[in-house]
Amino acid sequence: MLLSQILSSAVRKALSAGMIAASALAIAPVLFAGAASAQPITFNDSYVGAGVSAGVTNGGQSGDAATIGGNIQGRFAIPNAPVSVRGAVLFSGESAAIMPLVTYDLPITSNANLYAGAGYSFADKEGKPSPLGNKNAHVLTAGAEAGLGKNVVVYGDAKWGIDAYKNSSADAVSFQAGVGYRF
Repeated sequence: MLLSQILSSAVRKALSAGMIAASALAIAPVLFAGAASAQPITFNDSYVGAGVSAGVTNGGQSGDAATIGGNIQGRFAIPNAPVSVRGAVLFSGESAAIMPLVTYDLPITSNANLYAGAGYSFADKEGKPSPLGNKNAHVLTAGAEAGLGKNVVVYGDAKWGIDAYKNSSADAVSFQAGVGYRF
């Protein structure tokens, strides 16, 4: 019985990782559809933005329901390095998940990046649902971002909270999209 639970958990985590990678690949063409016609601008800028967030998992306990809410996300580009420091707040009507993240950025055009990284999610009210679970957890993220014009950025990503539900070993997955101001 224990072996089957361990294998089941490993399969769920592998599928979740695959969902994150697939979502980044699915989001990228949408984000970059207008990028080819925009003036070429090097995308190594910082930004802050806001948008929607959708938690798509359930921890199996009362108070663990999938939650739709909003997000505030930001990127601080480190000059001459392929990494960025990011922050994200995913919020619902009951709680928020606050995340510092570090990502590796892969430029795919002069004004667009794919990124992947890791961080930690701090639940502001443990036990109350946010789009990324209801307790503190390690987080993996993958996404895409593109500059549109001089000051506008669009972004989309997926976040995977590992063991992100209280009284459950379930993982949490959320998808975000938004528009930001770049500086």
